Amino acid sequence: MDTSHHQPSHALCVGIPTFIGLILLACAALAQSPNNIVHGTVFDASHKPVAGAAVTLHQKGGPLALDTRTNATGGFTFPDLPSGTYVLEAERSSLHSPATSIAVDSSAEPRPIELVLSSAATAPEMGFADKPDFTVAGIVDRTAAAGHGADTSLRTSESLAREAAALKPDKPAITLDAQEEASLRADLARAPGSFDANHRLGEFCLHAGSFREAIPPLEAAFQINPGNHANEYDLALAQKGAGDYGAARIHVQNLLAHETTADLHSLLGDLDEHTGDSLSAVREYEVAVRLDPTEQNYFKWGSELLLHRAVEPAIEVFTKGAAAHPQSARMMSALGAALFAAGHDEDAALRLCAASDLNPADPSPYLFLGRIDAVAPAPLPCIEPKLHRFLELQPGDARASYYYGMALWNRQHASDDPRDLEPVETLLARAVSLDPKYDEACLQLGILYFTERNYDKAINLYTRVIEINPQLSEAHYRLGVAYERIGEPAKAKEQFRRHAELERQQAAVVEQQRREVKQFIVVLGQQPPHTSPE
Repeated sequence: MDTSHHQPSHALCVGIPTFIGLILLACAALAQSPNNIVHGTVFDASHKPVAGAAVTLHQKGGPLALDTRTNATGGFTFPDLPSGTYVLEAERSSLHSPATSIAVDSSAEPRPIELVLSSAATAPEMGFADKPDFTVAGIVDRTAAAGHGADTSLRTSESLAREAAALKPDKPAITLDAQEEASLRADLARAPGSFDANHRLGEFCLHAGSFREAIPPLEAAFQINPGNHANEYDLALAQKGAGDYGAARIHVQNLLAHETTADLHSLLGDLDEHTGDSLSAVREYEVAVRLDPTEQNYFKWGSELLLHRAVEPAIEVFTKGAAAHPQSARMMSALGAALFAAGHDEDAALRLCAASDLNPADPSPYLFLGRIDAVAPAPLPCIEPKLHRFLELQPGDARASYYYGMALWNRQHASDDPRDLEPVETLLARAVSLDPKYDEACLQLGILYFTERNYDKAINLYTRVIEINPQLSEAHYRLGVAYERIGEPAKAKEQFRRHAELERQQAAVVEQQRREVKQFIVVLGQQPPHTSPE
């Protein structure tokens, strides 16, 4: 098989003027790295070699992209590669192989890679009945975030995206036994060279979240038996948890050279995200969903899209994830956050209300509902009764009183009867009583007193808010207005000055945060117009 056109390093060396010495030296050094080779065989589902299959190789985070075809025995080779991380795929007609991540390092002996073709229509690993109607084509740094409405709504949607991505799965808490830990340490002390003793203690520490403590016994077990993939996977998890992303990546890539699993691709996506390669992360999460469409894999993929402002694709992924896992409250909550970011306020409210029904004891959907209701231009459906349920279920939670009180107030602004505000005042006062440092509740109670022309009470509460949170710019503005109303212009002027200063500072912080988020460039397919869920 003629692979000369797959040797870009040699092609650069031929004919380059001799005065470009550095390039020649680089080419020569590369040519002297015989281990920088990726080779393997493409098989069909019955493990027969496939001749003439197209094989592509692209470098993660780099410009290098190569392709070749398999020979008569299904073999392929990519020689003379720069060291780095690559993604390898194969296809023939309508058959495709899962994307496989591999590490190329001149210090390591190259191992043959096996790619197995399967039908996209019938392969069990496909999480979608059809392909997603979008392609993540790249990333771009943009200051202006995707969003809708006024800046308050935009900031809320950005905040909800981060909070949605941080939602945890509904799993029972793991109870760790101190006696079991003591027993495991005693076993290791008696047999420090035992693979089982090291692995069991390392696994125990890993599950306990003691990642640093888990690494030494898991590393010892790896040295004793490097062929035990379960132990090496645990070691990679512990290293990721401890922040040692480079070491974890080496183990994940080593495991991927032996097998392609959703867990490995998901873990590699985590490492990509932690090291700033968000484009590779979203692709790894997509591969994980196609290999194993679990709730966790769907959630990671959708969250990565949402965090990087690919809102419509995130909606698609969360929608299909919610259909596949209809009992997942966090999936439904994340879908609500994505819909709100896209400007579909009513749809977002309906999804979040549904999430609160799935797990009524979970406060997250209620808090999301309260947040979007506060910035929506008009009252949203289903929110008020859900927040009332939150209060009934969690009467000691100050947030429940606050958000239900605000929901009532939002729906009574048109009323001229002051008696309509009595339950609102009671609920806000209750929130402040339950949590005296609840700055938002203090601020809104002060605003309510101001509307009732009770300026002394309003000023006391605004002052209290500033003591709790001096950075809350609205409190300074409200206090300035109140001082103006009682005839103290000097005090009012100082509060307005402080408000303007904080607004400039906070705008700069938000601007910087937006600059730091790399936005995905997404190519959307032909999608039908968005419709409200029934």
